[in-house]
Amino acid sequence: MPTYVYRAVDSKKGCTHCRRGFEIIQRMAESPLSLCPQCNHPISRVLFAPSVVVKGSPVTETDRKIKEYEKEGKWSHAAELADKEAEKTKRQDLKTRALENYKKAGYNFDKYDT
Repeated sequence: MPTYVYRAVDSKKGCTHCRRGFEIIQRMAESPLSLCPQCNHPISRVLFAPSVVVKGSPVTETDRKIKEYEKEGKWSHAAELADKEAEKTKRQDLKTRALENYKKAGYNFDKYDT
């Protein structure tokens, strides 16, 4: 069950409990409280901005530079940078990206397959 924060509607009225603000655990289906449980003065639920969760590995400066090269159509530059970074970090996603960019740059790897 989520925890909600309530605070007095008028910060100059009410008891110290609701002027300062308090937390209460409620079901999401329950209606929000409208009166302080201690002094019966009007209260309102405090809304917070949602937190943002970024999944995956963080974007590095190298990732930004590779994307910039790709946007500019500099496929060989992007491929070389991704290839070098993949060797250092052992990131398979960069290795795959490097191969795709090499192909876009005109390199033909099919003739090297055995």
